[in-house]
Amino acid sequence: MGDREVDQQLVERAQGGDKHAFELLVAKYQRRLGRLISRFVRNPGEAEDVTQEAFIKAYRALPAFRGDSAFYTWLYRIGINTAKNHLLSQGRRAPTSTPLDAEEAEAFEDASLLHEVSTPENELMSKQVIEVVNSSLQQLPEDLRTALTLREIEGLSYEEIASVMNCPIGTVRSRIFRAREVVAANLRPLLGTSEDKRW
Repeated sequence: MGDREVDQQLVERAQGGDKHAFELLVAKYQRRLGRLISRFVRNPGEAEDVTQEAFIKAYRALPAFRGDSAFYTWLYRIGINTAKNHLLSQGRRAPTSTPLDAEEAEAFEDASLLHEVSTPENELMSKQVIEVVNSSLQQLPEDLRTALTLREIEGLSYEEIASVMNCPIGTVRSRIFRAREVVAANLRPLLGTSEDKRW
């Protein structure tokens, strides 16, 4: 039985009044949802509160969940909307940067180049690449940054991202392509790659 089927069974049990089933879903996705929300809400305490609020909203909306998408895709959409609403209520917009650490930078294509040999030169190069990636993400409009984050860092499929962002899959592909192009253009001078190579 796959992840989606297990989630669907837990959702059905929760919809039938089994609170323990929903607790299992919370335990399974709390860390991932918290990580996603922390990309929007930078204060760790606030991010934790927003994560809890997202789970409360999900619990209240659970009777309306039909299973058209995977549970976590539905939950991610609630999480992103809750984070955006939180920032709006505070008079703030979603941040224009998404911090990446060296571990997350490995999610990008050919990131193995960043960690070939642990020499001072390569470590400096890794730090510079991460700085360029962070700077590139700061330049991106929110929709491009969100699509790239969900794909490269959260590992969602294009279909799941389309569901989370509530847009056609072609739009998701376009957003991710455009976001990668911005990152690639900014990395070219540092990596010494030509325009026909992405990294």
